[in-house]
Amino acid sequence: MERRLNTLTGSTQATLIDQDIAHIGRVMRPSLQGDLGGPILPATYWRTRLYQLLDSGSLSHAQLCAVDSLLLQLDRFETEPQPAWNELAPAAAALSQPLHPVAVGHPV
Repeated sequence: MERRLNTLTGSTQATLIDQDIAHIGRVMRPSLQGDLGGPILPATYWRTRLYQLLDSGSLSHAQLCAVDSLLLQLDRFETEPQPAWNELAPAAAALSQPLHPVAVGHPV
């Protein structure tokens, strides 16, 4: 069986780049905000992904604008103060308290 090297046509490559930009646009912010353990993926990861797209050298004007917008979002995220998770602790502790007081010493 002969193997052939598959090359991407210009439109296929543009579609893959569009899909990659859309994916990054959907998941970057939630990934940066993460959870109580911190970011799922750090800003450096997303910046590297976006620079790789820029380095491909085959982005359309609209794609360049979309990548630039995502880079600006990263810059803004890095300059915003992140929530202090320990400030949220009292509210979380209140959720674990019973809603109705239980009388001690009285049979149910």
